Amino acid sequence: MKTKDALVEAAAELLWERGYAATSPAMIQKRSHAGQGSMYHHFSGKAELATAAMRHSAQQLQTAVEAALGSGGSAVERISAYLDMERSPLAGCRVGRLVQDPDVVADDELRAPVAESFEWLERRIADVLAEGVRSGELRQDTDVAATAALVIATVQGGYVLARAQQDEEAFRRAAKAAKAALVGLTV
Repeated sequence: MKTKDALVEAAAELLWERGYAATSPAMIQKRSHAGQGSMYHHFSGKAELATAAMRHSAQQLQTAVEAALGSGGSAVERISAYLDMERSPLAGCRVGRLVQDPDVVADDELRAPVAESFEWLERRIADVLAEGVRSGELRQDTDVAATAALVIATVQGGYVLARAQQDEEAFRRAAKAAKAALVGLTV
């Protein structure tokens, strides 16, 4: 693995585990096994590396989501596949956890990869739901944007509940409720 890629991967892992404020350049260098100064050879500083790491995590998430949503079947089956994706609820979302960090929220450049990731996710889920409406699977009065937001909020809230309760079942209960709400939209 190239040094730049190792730095990005190490930063992504540390951001997920510790958050932006609690991750130091020294930690990233140690985790990546990069020599001192390597980070500054490839990146102008911690913020630029963190942004690259966030984009890396977002791309990994998009790949997994696309596999679930592109799995075939009905709209409800595809959204259910997204809700049932393999996750580590107690670890939290690699992307969503980042907006719990005040330094990320306060900085437009740091927040951008997270916002872009959620905007993409909301559009992608809404597109699947719209296909369900067009095919006659879902009711014509289905608000696809609101339902997409509900699905995403369920996943993110499920992570929060699981972490707060230290119980992965809390995530699964939330996902089960969202799937039931989707079935309620079928014709």
